[in-house]
Amino acid sequence: MKFTQSNLDKLEDVLNQSGFTTRYERGTFQSGWCLLEQKKVVVLNKFLDIEGRINTLVDIIPQLQIDFDKLTHESQKLYEEIMKKVVTENK
Repeated sequence: MKFTQSNLDKLEDVLNQSGFTTRYERGTFQSGWCLLEQKKVVVLNKFLDIEGRINTLVDIIPQLQIDFDKLTHESQKLYEEIMKKVVTENK
């Protein structure tokens, strides 16, 4: 995946379509992100560059309960790509 604003927007769309809000805030995050599961909010360190934001979202998305049926076709393909990557890495 290329590190572009367009790809970052697509990753954020996957979260938004599943009811998650993505916020960029200042803070001392251990790994660049914080998840408030009860409120379905993903908070990323606003000082991360685009590459850091994309890598962080790719790491976070498999940990979340994403409602696949609510995703658009394009978002479903991206989600499946991310999940295949996780399965491949865990082998």
